[in-house]
Amino acid sequence: MSNRRGNGESSIYFSESDGKWHGWVTVGTKPDGRPDRRHRMAATEAEVREKVKALEKQRAAGKVRKAGRPPTVEQWMDTFLNTVCARKVEDGSMAPRTLDDYRSKAQLYIVPGIGKHRIDRLAAEHLDKLYLDLLRRPLASSTVLKVHRIISRALKVAMQREIISRNVATLLDAPSAEEIEIEPLTRDEARAVLVEAEQRRNGSRWSVALAMGLRQGEALGLRWTYLDLDEGVMKVWWQLQRLKWRHGCEDPHACGEKHHRKACRKNCTAHKSYKRGCPKPCPKDCTGHEKACPERKDGGLVFRAPKGRNKRTAPIPPPLIPLLKAQRTAQKRERLAAADVWEDHDLVFAQPNGRPIDPRRDWEEWQDILKAAGLEAKRVHDGRHTAGTLLTENGVGLRVVMELLGHSQLRVTQRYTHVGSPLAEDAAVKMGAALWG
Repeated sequence: MSNRRGNGESSIYFSESDGKWHGWVTVGTKPDGRPDRRHRMAATEAEVREKVKALEKQRAAGKVRKAGRPPTVEQWMDTFLNTVCARKVEDGSMAPRTLDDYRSKAQLYIVPGIGKHRIDRLAAEHLDKLYLDLLRRPLASSTVLKVHRIISRALKVAMQREIISRNVATLLDAPSAEEIEIEPLTRDEARAVLVEAEQRRNGSRWSVALAMGLRQGEALGLRWTYLDLDEGVMKVWWQLQRLKWRHGCEDPHACGEKHHRKACRKNCTAHKSYKRGCPKPCPKDCTGHEKACPERKDGGLVFRAPKGRNKRTAPIPPPLIPLLKAQRTAQKRERLAAADVWEDHDLVFAQPNGRPIDPRRDWEEWQDILKAAGLEAKRVHDGRHTAGTLLTENGVGLRVVMELLGHSQLRVTQRYTHVGSPLAEDAAVKMGAALWG
């Protein structure tokens, strides 16, 4: 008995050679253009018809996975990071440092935890166990949340490309992340910092940090072209970042064998126990040697345009304008003194030879200023938090603060509304007067 159909329709027939019922369903086309027909088999006609109907239902819903063996999570993460995300970096829709963060978390947490699972057989329970193990290490809850978001985005792309039929990361609640308490300077501490910085070279760099709330990269990437000191306007359109080096050679393994033994870093997972660098031969999964590649690329200090709302135009506080004019005059003298050694990058804050200031050196300068001012060590980013807090305490609306600082979400700006702020204290006084007179 047979029931064969043409024109790409499903077919069901009985095979006397094996005594089984067989069904074939056309679910699409293969990459080479041929019809993609899937086979189902059962002992009875009724059973095989049910299987054929189920496959046709998946086809109608667009949930039939592509032909071929699905990759493991490890294999798909390699494709996702080095093809999908790498393309986004090239077209500017993803920051290079974001991709570096993705790669780091994939290498440290995702691949060791769930890398051997086939991507189509990954279950929500596997993710629950991964997150539980990471929290028990313990890792910061914010790190576990980032891991979840990377997995979810990777699975979303896999589903869009019909490698899997569903994103299991959407079947469980995302790990909650505790809000990190910000530690801004007080008004008096900020003024003490400005007094100390005023005596130093590039001292107005810290006036800009506290008055404008620029990120470190935005301050170090600030250029004179984007400052209008007559109108009192600053265009925050560029930032300086240190990016990780990449191999430029065709065979990174052979390159590692030849050049990288002394450049081994702790992120070489193949031989963390080696204190003196790579053993011989260098393992194939050694990933810490890009910096020593003779044809290295895409790394070091680079200028990048900020993304989204980070690219903004902001008014300059009037007292800051004469400080920036003085900075410009001082820099002109340095340029004359440097003569042929000067490298012109149009930077507002630069080394004595005009080259960009290394973020590490900038951090050291900040710590030295805090110590000289009699203050505890703080992050460079706390200067930005100080600007946001002072704006809020002086009655500036959250939407305006959000625009000035370049926040993408109001939730981030709301961290500056402290309960103990002067505005909250004034509100408490007014409430007391309303109730008790």
